[in-house]
Amino acid sequence: MQRQRNKRGYNEDFVDGHHLKLNDLKEEALRVGLEHGYLYKENIPAYPRPEFHVSHLNHDTNGSGCSAISRDNGFKNPLKDSLLWWSLVVGPDEITSAERRLLETTYPDRTEWQSQMQQSFLGKFATSQAFQKTSRLGSYRFTFPLEEVLQAYSDQFCSGAQPVMRVFKTILYKKEVVYAVLVHSPADQERFSHFPLLTDHPDSVCTYKDGCFIWRSQAMCKEHRYELVLRPDQKQIEAEEVRCQYYVWDNVAIALQVDEQVLKFDSNRLRENLKFCEKAEVTIARAYEFENYQQAQTHVADLWPDNPSPLEKAEEEPAKTEQKDNLNV
Repeated sequence: MQRQRNKRGYNEDFVDGHHLKLNDLKEEALRVGLEHGYLYKENIPAYPRPEFHVSHLNHDTNGSGCSAISRDNGFKNPLKDSLLWWSLVVGPDEITSAERRLLETTYPDRTEWQSQMQQSFLGKFATSQAFQKTSRLGSYRFTFPLEEVLQAYSDQFCSGAQPVMRVFKTILYKKEVVYAVLVHSPADQERFSHFPLLTDHPDSVCTYKDGCFIWRSQAMCKEHRYELVLRPDQKQIEAEEVRCQYYVWDNVAIALQVDEQVLKFDSNRLRENLKFCEKAEVTIARAYEFENYQQAQTHVADLWPDNPSPLEKAEEEPAKTEQKDNLNV
């Protein structure tokens, strides 16, 4: 495990070339004598480790970043770094489908009646920043289909070839674990050969398959207010309220190797995929990098004067499938 100060001035401890599950990460941290108040906590209430299938990516930024994206018709790293970072979009639909998979895996022989009686539970655990509509990086959020991003990257950086995906690193912060995936051109195979290829091994934390990133979350709770309870006799899974405890939470970050080039998109497409975000409770960007909704509306209207449509807010939306009192699967 190594330590560095990142471009935003925060210390980060990291392990290159591995996506370490929490127990392995804890062992590595203990091996190097790292002091950490949350990773070492014991007796955390049982919680789910679901498999999320993610088909969209977010790129959050501040006002100056939004201006640069509009000017360049695309994305680049403003810090003159070689990487362009995106995050996974895990919303109500992804949570619902992950809950279904978890139930089918845990109790594959449930009766129809048992399925009808199952109450929805996974959303009670999905409380970390990875599942929130708020932003830690600025008031502007661009959301694109994953396949659209990869196709644009293939066309502009890979001469039409398939991008290469590798296990980049595991990064540990005070309360957050980041599993970073590196995406690069086949022309850079030798340059990045020391990072293992991303595989579809069923035990991997993150993989890519059938147009989706598959994320097997290790710690999905911002705070642990519920305990996962299995009822084998009833073939049910429940969330039982407990005294709140804090632990680390995890997410996945996608790093596209762009050097100092721009990943370009049509200007109208950029505007269509832009929404306003409220500031998260805990942020990475400084307070002055966030704006209120009215300021953001004015700013976006200046950047896209030919598009008079109001700037939408990134608010919670209901899942496309109806999920009310119980989960019918």
